[in-house]
Amino acid sequence: MIKHLTSLLIVAAIAGTASAQKIKIQEGSLKDLKDQTKMNVVYDYSDMRVGKFAKEEDYIAKKTSEYNAKEPGRGDDWAKKWQGDRQSRFEPNFVELFNKKSDLQIGNFADAKYTMKVHTTFTEPGFNVYVTRKNASINLEVTVYETANPDKPICKITGMGFPGRTFGGYDYDTGTRISEAYAKAGKDLSGFFAKNMKK
Repeated sequence: MIKHLTSLLIVAAIAGTASAQKIKIQEGSLKDLKDQTKMNVVYDYSDMRVGKFAKEEDYIAKKTSEYNAKEPGRGDDWAKKWQGDRQSRFEPNFVELFNKKSDLQIGNFADAKYTMKVHTTFTEPGFNVYVTRKNASINLEVTVYETANPDKPICKITGMGFPGRTFGGYDYDTGTRISEAYAKAGKDLSGFFAKNMKK
């Protein structure tokens, strides 16, 4: 019994370490943010890989064609939703979960001293076809800079593999899965910022 519990504790420790290493400061620090109460946030989806596709436009073209072949106009509607979900679902979820337990609030604060740019470099849309599924996930590059000096970042951060799925697994819609990945990213980055602003 003791041996079994010890094994479980070791596995838990390894899992915790792996999770903590998911977000990493690549350059600079967050210490200049420790006295800030708000920060502007902007988003960048350029040069984003999607699933097995090196270019997002190739993924969109393929999915649009496939859906239109099944039902005329369906693919075009899907493509509009793919783009529209960013402002209507992904970004609000990211902000909500970041702000939930943070003294540093992020949002459309053009007058804030600092700005955080959230660049999505990779999106795994995942799938859910009842009998089998694959979670969505996103990789991010986060750059923090003085709003007046965007070319002089104070900190660069990478965040890898933020997972997206709903409780119970009823996430048959691609946008729902990806939206949950942004919520997870917001929550995890909020904790990471809070910890590293004190250093």
